[in-house]
Amino acid sequence: MSLLSLTQHEAATRSALLEVQRYDIAVDMTGLLEGEVFASTSTITFTCSEPGATTFVDVAMDVSRATLNGADVDVSQAADGRLPLPALAADNVLVVEASTTNTATGEGILRTVDPTDKLVYVWTSLEPDEARRVWACFDQPDLKAPHRFVVTAPSSWVVTSNGAPESIEDAESSDAKVWTYPDTPRLSTYVVVVNAGPFHEVRREHDGYDLGFYCRQSLVPVLERDLDELVTLTRQGLAFFGERFAFPFPQARYDQVFVPNLGGAMENWGCVTYGDGQLFRTPPTHAQRSVRAEFIFHEMAHMWFGDLVTMQWWDDLWLNEAFASWAANWGMAGASEFTDQWATFLAVSKRTAYEMDMSPASHPIRSEVADVSAAMANFDAITYVKGQSVLHQLVAYIGEDAFVEGLRDYFSRFAFSNTRLDDLMDCYARASGRDLSAWTKAWLDEAGADVISLVGDELVVTTTDDQEPRPHHLDIAVFDTSGDQLVAVGRSSHEVTGSRTPVELPAGDLRLVNAGDFTFAAVKPDATSLEQMLTRIDQLTDPLDRALVGATAGQLLLLGDVAPRDVSAALTRALASETSPALVEPFLGQALLVADRWAPAAESPGLLRSLADTVVGLVDLPDARQAALRTLAASASTDAHWSVLDEAAAKATDLDLAWRILVRRSELGDHDEDRVARLLESDPDPDAGMRRLAVLAARPDAEAKEEVWRAFFVDYAVPASRETLVLGSTFWRPGQAELLAPYTHRYLDELHTLKGGLLNQGLTIRSMFPLGAGDASFLAAAEAAADDTGLMAYARNQLRANSFVLRRILQARQL
Repeated sequence: MSLLSLTQHEAATRSALLEVQRYDIAVDMTGLLEGEVFASTSTITFTCSEPGATTFVDVAMDVSRATLNGADVDVSQAADGRLPLPALAADNVLVVEASTTNTATGEGILRTVDPTDKLVYVWTSLEPDEARRVWACFDQPDLKAPHRFVVTAPSSWVVTSNGAPESIEDAESSDAKVWTYPDTPRLSTYVVVVNAGPFHEVRREHDGYDLGFYCRQSLVPVLERDLDELVTLTRQGLAFFGERFAFPFPQARYDQVFVPNLGGAMENWGCVTYGDGQLFRTPPTHAQRSVRAEFIFHEMAHMWFGDLVTMQWWDDLWLNEAFASWAANWGMAGASEFTDQWATFLAVSKRTAYEMDMSPASHPIRSEVADVSAAMANFDAITYVKGQSVLHQLVAYIGEDAFVEGLRDYFSRFAFSNTRLDDLMDCYARASGRDLSAWTKAWLDEAGADVISLVGDELVVTTTDDQEPRPHHLDIAVFDTSGDQLVAVGRSSHEVTGSRTPVELPAGDLRLVNAGDFTFAAVKPDATSLEQMLTRIDQLTDPLDRALVGATAGQLLLLGDVAPRDVSAALTRALASETSPALVEPFLGQALLVADRWAPAAESPGLLRSLADTVVGLVDLPDARQAALRTLAASASTDAHWSVLDEAAAKATDLDLAWRILVRRSELGDHDEDRVARLLESDPDPDAGMRRLAVLAARPDAEAKEEVWRAFFVDYAVPASRETLVLGSTFWRPGQAELLAPYTHRYLDELHTLKGGLLNQGLTIRSMFPLGAGDASFLAAAEAAADDTGLMAYARNQLRANSFVLRRILQARQL
């Protein structure tokens, strides 16, 4: 079914015309137990400010009947996801009966059959305008209304929605139950939800909240293993945000549902859904736990920023996501065990934003959004990561107390309504006493990353396309390097305005610009500072300072100012003595990336061997052991490396390390199908077939590559999760460039025929770009494809950003 994308003009016209009083939605899921039919009857009560006017209701389904104020509506006119409505009265009741069999692609709804026990699970995920795929509605964020759901589902299923059910009763005419839910608060159409299946459910009462956790039956042991941690994080987040925002989450029920084949998570009011890849099959490392905690805090922050107060139109989508991402790090650092979260954010996440913002895919954080499809084109690292970095800079610029006071004012004024960015900035301006109009324009309306250098006693800011430099509030840390150990001699804060800002600093050969990582800018150190930071990174006592050196090295790779071998050596040196759990895995990941993908073919094996030698020394450290073994499994090349791995695998109580060893051996040409088959048979993970695919993906064999390719692009058999990204990088081994060359160009062809929802398509687009494996011929084709308007805008932007990084990789290999 071809669908029209709602334009901003259409949305504004309809919003001026209508006010929705309520939605009463009856859902029938009984057709999903053994089939693909999902049915709904949507009753919409609304008023019209101009009686006699006409409009349309959004419904991308097969409409069987519709009535407006008791009179039949001609449903044959339904097309492009819209049903035209005849002349409206002042007060209206619209009833639309519809169904869909599009339940296998993840477009608004997904039906999944667990491969281990054949049980069926269903989720809905409705951002940005996917609600129209499951029931009729006015699908735009500023037409908020209470929603009441009555769900008929197979009797063996559990149903979750935005609150606690009022009643659960047997259906009269079938083996089903009827779940009736009370009115939600006034919510936008994209944050309501219905999930169903034979879920395992656990409930906990804490601090006046009724907390629910759900997963599929095959993952019960995993959920039970991590339940205490999930409960603790949820309690900490609700308490922290409730107090800091001076607005506790206003309902007792808060559910978190882990569902199969969801690429990410969705902030449905009171009922968050996560892809169940977050239920790590192997006891998670510190970094995996940190990522999951960030998901929990991010989606929870949306309860206030996005759900309680919602953007009027999608041009402020960035603010929803940037705020939730910033608040997640803020909350984790302030309320959880992950106190060094800002160091982790710098070491892991900011690189993705710098890569995109330095590339031709750069765009302003805020921009005009002509229609909904255009909003999704910018669902990227600039929206999430640069956006939250800019909010972090705003906190530094006006002070945290004023920032929190402004937020409290904002939530108090605008609860359950819609706003524009100006509403929030006015609250911050009142709280801080500062005029933020110029700050807002510079940071949100201009694309690109400033580059800051410390030249003599001046901070020099260079910009993209001769723009005016942004205002920066930043710190500089100075260290004396004359002895065997670094000695901190000063740390000072500076307001940077214009292209040159004089600074007074104490004497010292190592000067860290942007210490504390308060601003978003690439930093070019002076030659002496660069040499000292790379050779003495391990002597910096603050984890955030060490993270800053790693991040600066990554920026300099993008700028072409440092060779991969020097960055790899610095990170390997840092790892030899790194003790912070917040940095061990980020540094391992960055070191592996540089040695494996950035380094030239002649140097890569030696750098990987050096990294593996260092990692062996981390295996006996309890906090680093698991992450070290995983990195060793990705870089092993000597008998000593394999001896450590084989000994660890023999002692392991899980199968994760065994799979990783098979992947590495397969890459090196030692593929044993019998070993793979035995491991697959013994692995209880319902997604264990993906681990077998990873072994095939690494293998330098055309038949194996073809099977993985078909799983991605023909059968759509790769579950959406973070492991999708790992599988993609495993496929594109830089040392297999000749074998992979035809696939690089096939990737560009496949972008025209991708299926599924935005989150799942986005994962495939990112994971299967041949980063580090594509050559100059592919690069030229990819850059040309980025201008192909036959591709969706999101794919074109990702091509531009990834092609930029690939070009930098190819250039760096010449240094």
